[in-house]
Amino acid sequence: MLLARYQHEFIEAGCDEAGRGCLAGPVFAAAVILPADFNHHLLNDSKQVSEDVRYRLREEIEQQAIAFAVASVDNLEIDEINILNASFLAMHRAIEKLNQLPQFLIIDGNRFKKYPNIPHECIIKGDGKYFSIAAASILAKTYRDDYMLQISAEHPEYDWHSNKGYPTIKHRNTVLEIGYTPYHRRTFRVTDPQLSIF
Repeated sequence: MLLARYQHEFIEAGCDEAGRGCLAGPVFAAAVILPADFNHHLLNDSKQVSEDVRYRLREEIEQQAIAFAVASVDNLEIDEINILNASFLAMHRAIEKLNQLPQFLIIDGNRFKKYPNIPHECIIKGDGKYFSIAAASILAKTYRDDYMLQISAEHPEYDWHSNKGYPTIKHRNTVLEIGYTPYHRRTFRVTDPQLSIF
């Protein structure tokens, strides 16, 4: 069972990102402040629920959240500052967009670049432990999927409608055969052996 809060003293926002391991498209991040008594039997890490459930959850999160925001960092910025810094920047942008400023942040993962004047805690696999991080993971994932679906019409040969920019064999082979699009991250190695699991 996921928990509603990491601490109970301050207004808390959960943050997560989606699309770090992709060859194309932006990295998206979300920040979510949920009510203190929030509970949902289906809400979990976005990778643990089906696409249909993700979109149903997005609707409910947006209706019930005290505040939420989604932001992105595009492929050109990713190539300039690297994917780790881009992930932090996307989270910072999402926090900035919240219509209520949180007093404490819980971040999925083991590293974060401090947001000015707000203390934070990094939580490994936090999207499977806290509702607000899980909610952020759902928003980041669905908004990014929507974006990739939108641009897939411009470059149908890369299969973004199904792979969402992740390095599937078909996606990698298409890049090797016909090259990059303006949406590709040029600093990501297409032939990297670590990608062979896809």
